[in-house]
Amino acid sequence: MKLAVSTLGMPGEGLDRAVEIAAFHGCQGLELRLHPDTGVHAGLDAAGRRSVRARVAAAGLEIAALAGYVRICEPGPDEPVTEALLADLRLAADLGAPGVRVFPRGEDAAIGARRLQAVSGAAAELGVRVLVETHDAMATCAAVAGLLDAAGLPGVTGAIWDLLHPWRHGESPADSLAALGPHLAYVQIKDAVSAADTTPVPLGTGSVPLEEAGALLRAAGYAGWASLEWERTWYPHVAPVEEILPGAAVWVRRFTG
Repeated sequence: MKLAVSTLGMPGEGLDRAVEIAAFHGCQGLELRLHPDTGVHAGLDAAGRRSVRARVAAAGLEIAALAGYVRICEPGPDEPVTEALLADLRLAADLGAPGVRVFPRGEDAAIGARRLQAVSGAAAELGVRVLVETHDAMATCAAVAGLLDAAGLPGVTGAIWDLLHPWRHGESPADSLAALGPHLAYVQIKDAVSAADTTPVPLGTGSVPLEEAGALLRAAGYAGWASLEWERTWYPHVAPVEEILPGAAVWVRRFTG
């Protein structure tokens, strides 16, 4: 596994500081949250895109993924959703990112599958995958796998296994990994107080079954990204991400190889 860290854990910090933090703590990648506050978003012009890519690469880092906010199953017309996703996919291609995170949001897999199919040609041409996170109404890996099965786009789509959400919705790590099968493309690691209280805590001090998940990933030969999603943007009272990254690095080393 390769360690990345999400800029969601660095509210108020610019890209240069995020790069500095990631490199100092031995990360190989940076997961870039797409938002005007972060300075990385689909509205960047060509010069801005070149600058982002160069600054990350200069530190010896890769852009592990772009954390977008398109809601692929949200009720309503398709065009605004697909246009927003296409804009994020083009940004990913310009930045050299291999994938763009989307949320399911709605419960209708047919809507999401249709929209994934609509952007599949462009995604394939750009060489960028659409990564559906276990979140919202599709918080379990079984639900996300059902959506991706309905889309039928292996190689163009994939799943992000957020280790918190499936577990807190009653799905064991073993069932999560089995459900995802070949769809697994990316893992977000985090810990929380409990299934009911999702306040972030340092890895290994909460209730998320990180040891079980790590052992399963190692046994499965998973060699992709493990990204620390420290949600300080939503929980501003928690410790800075710099205090959490050493534990994340230990976790990745323990379950690699």
